[in-house]
Amino acid sequence: MTTRCGFVALVGAPNAGKSTLLNRIAGAKLSIVSPKAQTTRFRTLGIVMQDNAQIILVDLPGIFKPRRRLDRAMVNAAWSGSQDADLTLLLVDAKSGLREDVREIIAKLSESKGRIWLVLNKTDLVERGELLPLTQEISGLIKVEHVFMLSARSGEGVSDLMARLATELPEGPFLYPEDDLTDLPDRLLAAELVREQIFMQTHEEIPYQATVETESFKERPDGSVRIEVTIYVSRPGHKAILIGEGGHKIKSLGARARMELQELLDRKCHLFLNVKERAGWDEEKARLRAIGLDD
Repeated sequence: MTTRCGFVALVGAPNAGKSTLLNRIAGAKLSIVSPKAQTTRFRTLGIVMQDNAQIILVDLPGIFKPRRRLDRAMVNAAWSGSQDADLTLLLVDAKSGLREDVREIIAKLSESKGRIWLVLNKTDLVERGELLPLTQEISGLIKVEHVFMLSARSGEGVSDLMARLATELPEGPFLYPEDDLTDLPDRLLAAELVREQIFMQTHEEIPYQATVETESFKERPDGSVRIEVTIYVSRPGHKAILIGEGGHKIKSLGARARMELQELLDRKCHLFLNVKERAGWDEEKARLRAIGLDD
């Protein structure tokens, strides 16, 4: 039996739907999904078996104009991930169309010699007649091998993309065990699920001014795990908001994150959250390495 295996990079502007697509394909939550932009901060890898192929999907941070050291590290991770892949999926929000940031990404991608497929996402939100002109305009800016139109949210069209990937990846042995879903360590997954709840349950600038680290991840004799997570914020006011009156907010964050984590790890989790103020964490190399980014 001939097997195929390869890395497929998901590249696009923030909010193009990369994380939603990864989670839809993997059938599990591997990447944070939020209506807020710039949610994914580092490379998230999803491993999917399709027919005789192992498709290794790399969800990269959305590409945008960097301002802080954190931003630069995120954008660098996205471009290096794309260059290392066997194939790149250029994900474009069909509803937003060819915004300026999308044009900039296409211009940079067009410099690479790699294989590129165009994936128009959120096609269920636009009129069918608008899709062909958008496809033609993008194809005039960059050479793409194939075009797929889908909705990562509903799943429509995703199976067609997967079937095609399974036949076009390079021949070769599987790189991961067939039952693996991701290469993310459990402790990083725990931190990301807490960070997702910060995105979901707080507003404005707080999610962008907070980082989350798993300080301790200990197995217990009964098979459960005790996890201690620290949330770092850059201002005193943010710490007060995250804790909430009488600790209400931090309890809510922890409860929801614990439920998600237990479902993913398939075991009981004892999750303890702590909030610390640390001004300028997003310019610290050590903090960026701790959340999986190299400056």
